[in-house]
Amino acid sequence: MPKQKTRKSITKRFRVTKTGKVMRRRSFARHLNEKKSSSRKRALRRTVETKKSYAKRIKKALGKGR
Repeated sequence: MPKQKTRKSITKRFRVTKTGKVMRRRSFARHLNEKKSSSRKRALRRTVETKKSYAKRIKKALGKGR
């Protein structure tokens, strides 16, 4: 049986921690930042955990869903 290929687009957007959580970047941080407050922009820099329903599919696409 052939190996499962990794979705390269997903490897660039998500990372899996040692405990198995799938982390992602926050949206709305790319442009139009002048009107956003400093605290809001700081919060957008942090990564957050994805929802469990998405995490399962993302792990499978990364080849880690076992």
